[in-house]
Amino acid sequence: MKVLNRWFFLFVLLLTIVLAGCGSKDKSDDTSKGDKESKASKEVSLTIGSWRTEDVAKYEKVIALFNKEHPDIKVTFSPTKNTEYNTVLNTALQAGEGPDIIHLRPYAAGLKLAESGFIEKINDLNGLNVFSEEALQASRDAEGNQYGVPINLSSTQFFYNKKIFKEQGLDVPNTWDEFIQLNDKLLAKGITPIAMGTKESWLLSLLHGIVGPGVYEGNDFYKSVLAGEKDFTDAKFKESIQVMKDLKKYFPKNSEGLGMDDIRTEFALEKAAMFPLGSWEIPVVSEMNPDLDFGFFPMPSKAGNKTVTTWVDGSFAMNANSKNKEAAKVFLEFLTTKEFGELFVKEFSMISAMPGISSDQALLSDLSKAVESNATPYMWVTNFTGGDPTTKTVLETELQGMYLGDVKVDDVAKKVQENAKTWFKPFQ
Repeated sequence: MKVLNRWFFLFVLLLTIVLAGCGSKDKSDDTSKGDKESKASKEVSLTIGSWRTEDVAKYEKVIALFNKEHPDIKVTFSPTKNTEYNTVLNTALQAGEGPDIIHLRPYAAGLKLAESGFIEKINDLNGLNVFSEEALQASRDAEGNQYGVPINLSSTQFFYNKKIFKEQGLDVPNTWDEFIQLNDKLLAKGITPIAMGTKESWLLSLLHGIVGPGVYEGNDFYKSVLAGEKDFTDAKFKESIQVMKDLKKYFPKNSEGLGMDDIRTEFALEKAAMFPLGSWEIPVVSEMNPDLDFGFFPMPSKAGNKTVTTWVDGSFAMNANSKNKEAAKVFLEFLTTKEFGELFVKEFSMISAMPGISSDQALLSDLSKAVESNATPYMWVTNFTGGDPTTKTVLETELQGMYLGDVKVDDVAKKVQENAKTWFKPFQ
């Protein structure tokens, strides 16, 4: 009986130890599970909507930099095809959904979303003071409410082939007359001076945005138009349209059938000496021909001034229906930091909207400096995307007609003015 009792006691003791161990393990498991759940509950997820499908890998680096300081905010860059972005975004917003962070189209297009109540005001966002007033205007309404953080500037200017200029003994023009003279010299040598086509209408407003300020003295005329002191019936504006017509002889012979890809190829393969286009073309052209040595020059005016036409090409804003506004605000504040600006220029090869951010690429760095000192607004984008059709669209359509010989110079100006007067208050 004693032996039996002893064995019973040992069995009970062993069972108690085992159960205690299991209880301890269960408790440990519960604690571990609780820690994981607590950590998961602290994590916040943000989505970024954009039209830049080609920039996924680049934004992964941006997000990685952000997460060094904010590891608890999971950010996903989820772009939509450029041609579908506006439709997809508008549909989502109208349903009370959409990404937390929205890549906002510049000026009127983006502000329409704000007017509809889809975009959150960010007037009190830390860091906005690092940007110029001109950059902030791209996503600021008439009442002074700020909706977006400007990301990059785009600029348009003349790129030129350094080898061709050197071989032909040509210098970068400092005056309008010098610009015309070098075009004539190139033409006389059998070299296409300007890689430009008229097949795609947007190229025409872009070209006018470059050469127009060379005729009507960019900023002076621009300010007078905004004040309603001058309009598109002005003699200088009509002269800028005449200049557009006169430049056609310097385009490739079949310019009516050439689009963006065609003229880029003309310049990249050194079939044309100059290429009037945007800063975003620098990495594209360089990739097409890594050996191409090309530079840029600002547009010289008849009075001897020089301009580089610029505008904000996108801002990031906050969805008014976001469930994670505080985290979204933290991300927007990150976009105002020097660290982001430097990474953006390095990875995207674009001009930062943040002043003082330089690039290791000499061409882009020089262009950034020129933008800071010689900028004139691309008014067709910054101020004349209103109307139905827009004034910008009317200009493009009428210029196409002019190049085809169907529209006279004065009629181009007349149609543009008539359209602008229907909605642009300073003209009314």
